[in-house]
Amino acid sequence: MQIDKEIDTRGLNCPLPILRAKKALTDMASGQLLKVVATDPGSLRDFQAFARQTGNELVDQQQAGDEIIHVLRRR
Repeated sequence: MQIDKEIDTRGLNCPLPILRAKKALTDMASGQLLKVVATDPGSLRDFQAFARQTGNELVDQQQAGDEIIHVLRRR
């Protein structure tokens, strides 16, 4: 998977990971991939809802220890 941009939101709680992702996506071209590394357990469902509401595609979500990795494709 070719990641175009990555942001680190470890240690941040809702809604900051979503807000940082939203800001990062505005600077990206359609079809590009954004990787977000988070530690907030609530971010799993937050990013699912964010993708539904914004039309961006949630390509992948993985949990590795206390880190959660979200990959979004810009609409």
